Amino acid sequence: MRNILERMKESPLLFDGAMGTMIYERGVFINTCYDELCLSNPKLISQIHREYVEAGADVIETNTFGANRFMLRPYGLSDKAEAINRQAVRLAREAAGDSVFVAAAVGPCLRPDQIIPEERVAEVEGAFAEQLGALAAEGVDLVVFETFTHLRELQVGALIARRLGMPVLASFVLNERGETAVGTRAETMARTLSTDPNVDLVGINCGVGPAGVFDALQAVLPVTTKPVVVMPNAGLPRDIAGRMIYLTSPEYFTEYAKKYIEMGVRGVGGCCGTTPAHIRTASRAVKSLSGVKKHVKVRAYARQEPLVHVVASEKKSRLAAKLFAGEKAASVEILPPRSWDMTEMLAKVRRCAEAGVDAINIPDGPRASARVSPMIAALTILREVGIEPILHYCCRDRNLIGMQSDLLGGYAAKLANFLIITGDPPKLGEYPDVTGVFDVDSIGLTQVATNLNRGYDIGGNPISPPTGIFIGVGANPCAVDLEREIDRYFRKIDAGAEFAITQPVFDADALLRFLDRVEGHSRTIPVLAGVWPLVSFKNAEFMNNEVPGVVVPREILERMSRCRSKEEGHRVGIEIARKIIERISPRVSGFQVSAPLGNVETALAVLGRTAKPGAGKES
Repeated sequence: MRNILERMKESPLLFDGAMGTMIYERGVFINTCYDELCLSNPKLISQIHREYVEAGADVIETNTFGANRFMLRPYGLSDKAEAINRQAVRLAREAAGDSVFVAAAVGPCLRPDQIIPEERVAEVEGAFAEQLGALAAEGVDLVVFETFTHLRELQVGALIARRLGMPVLASFVLNERGETAVGTRAETMARTLSTDPNVDLVGINCGVGPAGVFDALQAVLPVTTKPVVVMPNAGLPRDIAGRMIYLTSPEYFTEYAKKYIEMGVRGVGGCCGTTPAHIRTASRAVKSLSGVKKHVKVRAYARQEPLVHVVASEKKSRLAAKLFAGEKAASVEILPPRSWDMTEMLAKVRRCAEAGVDAINIPDGPRASARVSPMIAALTILREVGIEPILHYCCRDRNLIGMQSDLLGGYAAKLANFLIITGDPPKLGEYPDVTGVFDVDSIGLTQVATNLNRGYDIGGNPISPPTGIFIGVGANPCAVDLEREIDRYFRKIDAGAEFAITQPVFDADALLRFLDRVEGHSRTIPVLAGVWPLVSFKNAEFMNNEVPGVVVPREILERMSRCRSKEEGHRVGIEIARKIIERISPRVSGFQVSAPLGNVETALAVLGRTAKPGAGKES
């Protein structure tokens, strides 16, 4: 295999997740020396390594975090340090095979509340030398010094590793204030390590979870010239029946993993609480990102006018005409069914049509779930009910040729409104072996649709007549990295976007700030605000704590917490959504309201509309 540092220059690498968490989940009590299990229970350690390899990790770490004489001493195992470290590398190497790197995990010799007095420096050096010597003898691709608090101790270990000829990742742990336990700021740690000749990579691991690491990166990235690797834990643990359990989902962890890569981080992995489930989901998402996966380059072609008649935006659909006339538009999101029977879906659509809703949003495999083809659902709605669909179209499932065929075919069948999105990676659990395609992202596919509208296919071949697709794109006013979101929004407009629909907005001020920023572009487009009626305090708390980029203001959380019944929660959620609409209405072109749990009555109530009597009973 090539040098791991050279490999990281080409594209970011995905590290594995927690070892201790996995051992604990297999029923091994915490008073056990987990490092010694390499000798006494090698099958368990090997199995965990294999699970991470199968999950898509590019790098796995040895089970040696505490395998130095200081940490082994309380278990009476100091004399087994060399044997444990050697065996740990063998187990990891066997599981890694020829395509996965092996990194040696090395933890501190001292507790955070200890210091290194001069008379003990030699003792610490000896402990590191013993452990690192054994690891080097077995051959590792990288040494990961992780969860360090003391800068000097970290540098002592890096010096010894360099003498042994091993690449070094020096990683430290921070608290919620962005400091180590002894008060050293993140930027101070990063700046010092960046100038240390014995350090190749700078890292942040463990700490307060994905959000805390994201905040710390704002300070770290500007002050280091060396590649950065982050391995957050799965969020803050909660006491469940006496056990500290990490409740953060793989999807939440993955959203931040993507953000780290987009910020320029060259390696992402997990610390406490993360599992192969987290790494599997992150692997599929990260490896489809621009900069990791090479997207097909889509060339922009000029208009063919007057050779072909290019359809004006306002003439592409009834929705387009309404938006460009300055009238407020309303749409309701309804999921395609999981079975072939669309009777229930059509009944809900009819109720929306009778209530005066302008369009029906049809998601494309939301959260990468398998449902009736959204295009077939949209065509059925158009044919059976007559209301215009807004077809969400994502880049996950088809290659570029297939996507162009769908755009042409959908337009030929009278579908005009397309919302182009990159899409979620295949969801863990339902389809663990399914992979995404992602030949292009939403920016690239927007350009494809624009070219078709101008009379050119993806190969630059003229087509006549051109399509008249009304091109929509997504926007997230509460994105974790708002600067990047705005940049991508502008790039979508430059690629030809004609309208946008935001993710659900709970913080009206965040949307207004976003609109203030994007209205500075040379061309503005109509924006439909996404609205999601909350149904309970639990729902509100989950959205606020577990979904990156979504902010539920404290006053809304407190109001939902006072609801004492399902009915009250439902009523208050509608009232809150109406207040949000009232606040943002002067600044947006309309609203796209979700129907929670498929209940279109809730969506209609938010819009202040009711279906005609006798339209059918909500199922």
